[in-house]
Amino acid sequence: MDKVLSFHQGRLPLLISMPHAGLGLTPAVREGLVDQARSLPDTDWHIPRLYDFARDLGASVVAAEYSRFVIDLNRPDDDKPLYAGATTGLYPATLFDGKPLFREGQVPSVEERATYLEEIWRPYHDTIRRELDRLRAEFGYALLWDAHSIRSHIPHLFDGKLPDFNLGTFNGASCHPELAERLQTACAQAKGYSHVLNGRFKGGHITRHYGDPGNDIHAVQLELAQCNYMNETEPFAYREDLAQPTQKVLTQLLQALLDWGNERYRR
Repeated sequence: MDKVLSFHQGRLPLLISMPHAGLGLTPAVREGLVDQARSLPDTDWHIPRLYDFARDLGASVVAAEYSRFVIDLNRPDDDKPLYAGATTGLYPATLFDGKPLFREGQVPSVEERATYLEEIWRPYHDTIRRELDRLRAEFGYALLWDAHSIRSHIPHLFDGKLPDFNLGTFNGASCHPELAERLQTACAQAKGYSHVLNGRFKGGHITRHYGDPGNDIHAVQLELAQCNYMNETEPFAYREDLAQPTQKVLTQLLQALLDWGNERYRR
């Protein structure tokens, strides 16, 4: 495989994960996609750009290089479903609208997919594990922010329009309740934006697997409605006029996360 991830080590007890930002395709996946999928519509578009302030803030950042159409880094390696109802798996078979992802007879082989698991999925998760362990060893705790985005209207997955900021803490299991409350307060103070905690998106595998507040690792997923920073139709253009105010809210959220950790562990 070519480069499967990018990683930047920061100076604060915060790791930002971007598992669905990748655009890379393997030959088997590229050749098998239906025409509708070739523009990679289900990508978490422009997330590294949207969070480009995070490095200056001092966060560590890990981002995928390969598309979720190859393998979904936010699903468990045993491919057990995370959500009831319509969802996508470790090796996605459908687009978000429910239509087949691959042409008939063009699905990557079992052997191909075993390679994706070992050479794309595992390095990403090994990076998360090592960095969280390093942060906890250095600071006494670690904060994990799993950064996602999605179109605001996807009838196959959820009814109506998605709130702007969708926080997920696996129903309170992945972080301390005071932290979740602090983040909700920050969202409520962001005028013109809607938010929800543990709504349709409660946190995927990364949030659920690594969030361990009893051992001082606190994980939160943010599913951001893409209408807040980009055009949701092809060619999926980044919108500075929308992104700049949204970045201010994201900065406030990450600062609230860091302030909470500092207050709780530096008392």
